[in-house]
Amino acid sequence: MKRIVVIGAGFAGLWGAIGAARKLDELSVTADEVEVAVVNGAPFHSIRVRNYESDLAATLVPLTDVLDPIGVRLIEGTVSTIDVANQCVSVLPDVLDDSKPAQQIPYDRVVLAAGSRLVHPDIPGLAQYAFDVDSYAGACRLQDHLHSLGARGASPGRYAAVVVGAGLTGVELAAELPSRLQSIVPEADRHAIRVVLADRTAKIAQAMGGAQRVIERALTTLGVELLSGVSLKALDGESVELTDGTRIEASTVAWCGGMRASPLAAQFPVTLDALGRVPVDSFLRVEGVLDAFAAGDCARLLVDGVRASVMSCQHSRPMGRFAGHNVVCDLFGLPMLPLSIDWYTTILDLGPWGAVYTEGWDRQLVTEGAAAKKTKQTINCERIYPPRNRVRADILEAAAPVVQTPPPTRRASGSR
Repeated sequence: MKRIVVIGAGFAGLWGAIGAARKLDELSVTADEVEVAVVNGAPFHSIRVRNYESDLAATLVPLTDVLDPIGVRLIEGTVSTIDVANQCVSVLPDVLDDSKPAQQIPYDRVVLAAGSRLVHPDIPGLAQYAFDVDSYAGACRLQDHLHSLGARGASPGRYAAVVVGAGLTGVELAAELPSRLQSIVPEADRHAIRVVLADRTAKIAQAMGGAQRVIERALTTLGVELLSGVSLKALDGESVELTDGTRIEASTVAWCGGMRASPLAAQFPVTLDALGRVPVDSFLRVEGVLDAFAAGDCARLLVDGVRASVMSCQHSRPMGRFAGHNVVCDLFGLPMLPLSIDWYTTILDLGPWGAVYTEGWDRQLVTEGAAAKKTKQTINCERIYPPRNRVRADILEAAAPVVQTPPPTRRASGSR
């Protein structure tokens, strides 16, 4: 029996596994001939892009609901080593218990889809006192903390929150926090609610092109204070100190300071890019490494031949589908399909205010407010989910190696 090992079950890994199962089904290859195995640290697929929301119940998809019907094996554990020379991965069943030996899983082909993680620089107090929404566990920890604020002793910053980092995640979290706190804080104390969004760039959401001013306006309308041109210097659980000398009393600090590819990428004998990603060709093969593919946040693909993929489900999902298809084709010596994506959109949630929708790499504003919010909800709550009906045919069909068209939206007057 031959084996394809997919490392990770995020957007790229899950769709990579389904894509591989789809191609094997198309070729009438049984699981006794080729096994597709997914290694993941949890028994669920996390809709990570929704971790800024307050209700996290719908953000988890049990992997057995998707993988069992299509005959993909789930190995719950954490990959510690990728032995490229001997084509084997080491899997730790429990990273907190080193008494359990690592499992050695040989492979004929491997797909690295281990994703990315939040960067934690060496800032005093960051590791001890900051919260984040990088993972489901982190989002739950933040939610539990917010609900515990009423039981804390009175302090000037008990109901104040500082979000550090005004990228997409930071903006979305900051836009949600005022209403989340309003629903938690007793009415008599709601006057003390304060939400601050701080970033080192000259303007908040500076990279959002034509939507930048709209985002500023929306956040201000929601009551979020905006601090640009500053960085986090230190925090102590009761306050934060910024690099310009500003001190803000706040018991809640959310760190949204940027992403880096999984450290597993460094185990390939290649030159990583600035984000720690492995270079892949248009077929998602790791350049210069035999029998290895990569997709999602840990892979750098020139999606249109010029521009590199971004760390987002927008690119991770098609990268996963094509990697899954191509890894099977490579195993059987069949022609592979190149992935090319000639469009790019950004849909940013702005909480109760609505959302913004931009097109192009320069992010030209297309629409805003309620119309953009409807599109965002369609994407977050429907489009990016795998079928959850346990119907084999539906699951396999969803992984067809095609690039979906941009999500539809109602265009503002004058938009192209």
